Amino acid sequence: MGCILTPTSGELSVAGAPVRRSDEGALREVRRRSIGFVFQQYNLFPALSALENVEYSLNVRGVRGRKAHEEAKRVLDLVSLGDRRAFLPRDLSGGQKQRVAIARALAGSPPVLLADEPTANLDTATGAQVLDLFRDLAKGERKGLLIVTHDPKVRRIADRVVGIRDGRLVRDGADAVAA
Repeated sequence: MGCILTPTSGELSVAGAPVRRSDEGALREVRRRSIGFVFQQYNLFPALSALENVEYSLNVRGVRGRKAHEEAKRVLDLVSLGDRRAFLPRDLSGGQKQRVAIARALAGSPPVLLADEPTANLDTATGAQVLDLFRDLAKGERKGLLIVTHDPKVRRIADRVVGIRDGRLVRDGADAVAA
């Protein structure tokens, strides 16, 4: 779904774009325009502030200058990090880094968010806050949200759970995410 790899069979469309038959340039455009990624290890630039990390993702999406600056401030406020805009990643807690990663994924308002183990590096309370934020964003901003996780607590915010075991889909995902 992230348009990084293409399927070997079947059909997959992301934001109306057929993935299997698209060339790398078209897939890059789908990623840039339609998908926000939240990585397990945050993937923040260590020399950039929280605000600059978010602004950079907007620059990649073609948004620059004052517009990028204001949008970066808006999404950092949305994830309750307005007071940490100038902080470098080394000065942020794990939960704060994850919220910067979420803000970066939200910047530019892509219709689809993909999150890889977003609670894996977080304590229980911060993990619950991140899940609540995801639920609120998916419902309030009407985002498509796909979370890949081993964390059974994610089930509480899911509309649908799909599991994979040995490369095959598992109905309802019950066996795949059981603790």
